[in-house]
Amino acid sequence: MTQIYFYSGSNDKLLTACRLCAKAVQQNLKVLIYAPDAAVLEQLDQLLWTFSPVSFIPHCDIREDNELVSATPVILSNRIPTDKQFDVLLNLHLQQPPDFDQFSRLIEIADTSVKGKQAARTRYRFYKDAHYPIHHFNLND
Repeated sequence: MTQIYFYSGSNDKLLTACRLCAKAVQQNLKVLIYAPDAAVLEQLDQLLWTFSPVSFIPHCDIREDNELVSATPVILSNRIPTDKQFDVLLNLHLQQPPDFDQFSRLIEIADTSVKGKQAARTRYRFYKDAHYPIHHFNLND
């Protein structure tokens, strides 16, 4: 069953996503970052190159060369592919992602905006009502 990792209280959702991706890459996990909004993916693409002054997180877009996608630990996508193998799904959408149950881990990030909090509460309730194991981390602590 998919393990849900919920991070609440993020002041910068994309920066939090970068930090969580860096941690997953250090653990040799393959990550799919899902966001249907192309502007969000573009912002994240730029941030993954620059958020750390001494390193970057190897990543590419799902639409790129299939060999590159297979060899890269972090993939940015506006869809959930069913023909690829990933360890972690990091959701940047306001709704629960489709087909998330094919992943062993799902990462959800709740920002501090009113809209972000409301959407995160709805997702949290969905996972809880469906009896998924939820691990909650408050980033404000």
